[in-house]
Amino acid sequence: ADLIVLGGAAAIEKAAKAGGQEVDVPFVPGRVDATDAHTDAESFEPLEPQADGFRNYAQATFAVSAEEMLLDKAQLLGLSAPEMTVLVGGMRALGANHGGSTHGMFDGDYGVLDTKFFEGITEMGVKWAPADEDGTFKATNRSDGGARWTGTRVDLVFGSNSQLRALSEVYAQDDNKAKFICDFVSAWNKVMNADRFDVA
Repeated sequence: ADLIVLGGAAAIEKAAKAGGQEVDVPFVPGRVDATDAHTDAESFEPLEPQADGFRNYAQATFAVSAEEMLLDKAQLLGLSAPEMTVLVGGMRALGANHGGSTHGMFDGDYGVLDTKFFEGITEMGVKWAPADEDGTFKATNRSDGGARWTGTRVDLVFGSNSQLRALSEVYAQDDNKAKFICDFVSAWNKVMNADRFDVA
């Protein structure tokens, strides 16, 4: 488990450097892994995630909307609205969508920790419309109708909900790129240490 978290920290540092920012992602070792002999795989099956808005993942269509499930997941992780917002934007920048999907990756160099998600979601020069029945949307230029991006309900809530849009506009500002990276690393570290009762 430590190796997974350490790998994530290294990837964030590399992505931040690719975007022109130097950052040190904190890492606290001490996580342990269970062997197959000490794990009852069947007992863990009900714990398999059904949806994860942070990675644009949904196993099926549910009665509850994707954005509501994102809020539920954020609440379970103990995240505030600003922390949830910066994590979603950072995960899109890192290209961490499920199945290699490019939904919500707006004009970015995937793997570069930047604010393109927030710049795209607050872009006034595009018009969003449903793409198909699976809850995806497509953005077209208002000027010429040319296709730009695709996104999900989770992505679009950051442009349509007043509180989340205000947070997105903060990160979309040219002078807040360093703030974005600092806030992302802080939120990332919070999630990575959420179950660490041995860490004060």
